[in-house]
Amino acid sequence: MQKPLLVAPSMLAADFAKLGEDVAAVDRAGADWIHLDVMDGHFVPNISFGPDVIRAMRRHTKKFFDVHLMIAPVDPYLAAFADAGADLISIHAEAGPHLHRSLQAIRALGKQAGVVINPGTPVSVIEPVLDRVDLVLLMTVNPGFGGQAFIPEVATKVRAVKALVGDRPIRIEIDGGITPETAPIVTAAGADVLVAGSAVFKAGTEEGYARNIAAIRAAGEAARG
Repeated sequence: MQKPLLVAPSMLAADFAKLGEDVAAVDRAGADWIHLDVMDGHFVPNISFGPDVIRAMRRHTKKFFDVHLMIAPVDPYLAAFADAGADLISIHAEAGPHLHRSLQAIRALGKQAGVVINPGTPVSVIEPVLDRVDLVLLMTVNPGFGGQAFIPEVATKVRAVKALVGDRPIRIEIDGGITPETAPIVTAAGADVLVAGSAVFKAGTEEGYARNIAAIRAAGEAARG
């Protein structure tokens, strides 16, 4: 059975001076999940926010918190992000020496676990851990900055992940350059969670957020098999 298509606005593109207001606004505007990009200036060339900021945003919405850790090492910080309000924690395959153990640690904290594949990372890295994850996140930009151009070749990798996942209850998420124009490329290949930052928050108003979320959802739905 096909999973419902979800849209997860990325708070990386929100106004950092009013994160609480913006997270509440995209909640009301129709967001399914809230995507939280955590960057450390080491694993990726940017710094965003940490668990204290996520805890502050958590007070403004009950929506599912999809926390994407672009940090290394990752293991020492898993408990802090779990305590801050994460519902799902995704980690990069390259972020530590023992991917399987890190995913087990996330599950042991009572959270859903995800594994992330960069544009240059082979799909084969996820095969040994598929029974330990709830989500596979494919980056359609190189991680580190919002507003980058979508890399269309990743659609081939989405199809490969879809084939590997098979009948498992694992969601396939896409992060990077998602707009109404690019959403159909990845949903046609099998993606069912779309992260959108600039394409949602560029509107600047709650009404605009709602229009942009609806447009991305409609375009993605239209291309699903």
